[in-house]
Amino acid sequence: MEAPVAGIDVSKDKLIVYFQGKFYEFPNDKQGFEEVKKVLPRGCKVGIESTGVYHVNLAKCLMNEYEVRVINPLVIKKFKDFRGKKSDKNDAKKLAELVVNMGSEFTLSDARELTSQWDFIVKSIVRVKNRLRRDLILLGYSDSLSRKNLSEVLEGGDNIILSEVKFLLDELERLEARKREVEKRLEDVVPRDSLIFTIPGIGKTLGLIILARVGDVRRFDDKRKFVAYCGLDPVVESSGGSVVSRGISRRGDAVLRRAFYLAALTAIKVNPVIKRFYEEHKGRLKGKKLIVACARKLAVITWAVLYYNKPFDASE
Repeated sequence: MEAPVAGIDVSKDKLIVYFQGKFYEFPNDKQGFEEVKKVLPRGCKVGIESTGVYHVNLAKCLMNEYEVRVINPLVIKKFKDFRGKKSDKNDAKKLAELVVNMGSEFTLSDARELTSQWDFIVKSIVRVKNRLRRDLILLGYSDSLSRKNLSEVLEGGDNIILSEVKFLLDELERLEARKREVEKRLEDVVPRDSLIFTIPGIGKTLGLIILARVGDVRRFDDKRKFVAYCGLDPVVESSGGSVVSRGISRRGDAVLRRAFYLAALTAIKVNPVIKRFYEEHKGRLKGKKLIVACARKLAVITWAVLYYNKPFDASE
């Protein structure tokens, strides 16, 4: 017997629930979540549109008792008749219909939220390390974060700067532990047998990040659309008879763009295609611009591998 299906339209302050021909309205808070549970039977399939951060707490609350399907708005746009007459009730009903019609094809877990946490943690680690290096120089030591150098620093006399160093080291340890925890959880919610891992330069963690952010790559029927989604598409301006490059658009997914940038740093050394691309362009491009170009090339390769479902082949 098929599990019953519900749709929930989520806004900042309220939830509109559609279930078996009836509509219910609850506040978007813990009390409202409990009211939703009173209406929906355990095991029910629940369709929720991903709406910034407003759907996250609801999805987490329902996930243990219901088959929650957080549906990407970009997926929803593929269905031209989804919206129909715009209203919260209509959206809730259509979400339920979408879950029925699409089955499990477009089910999303909280993997995307995990990638946002990972990105925040990585940036926080960089900031803490930069502050640590600054403090080490002020104390008269090298800015190395090696165990030997830090041990020498910690043996010094107590002062305001050394107190901050101790605090920052504790903070760094906490952040590193949380980063490992998030990466472990990503392994549990993202497929580890994806062909993305046949691409040299894309390791386990960055591969999981990319897969979680991209979702179903088949929604990008052209590599240029995928590159634009990553925000790695070049911005070119023409003036008179000249054409000037203005860098990349940065309009796409910032987490995805950063993942490809980090992967490109490794791919330059181990991926024959990216390595050749790097050598061919290093005379014209310098520094970050060259790395970004390599990241764009790596994104194109990733799209092709996932879209055509073929392992990486350096000869193609």
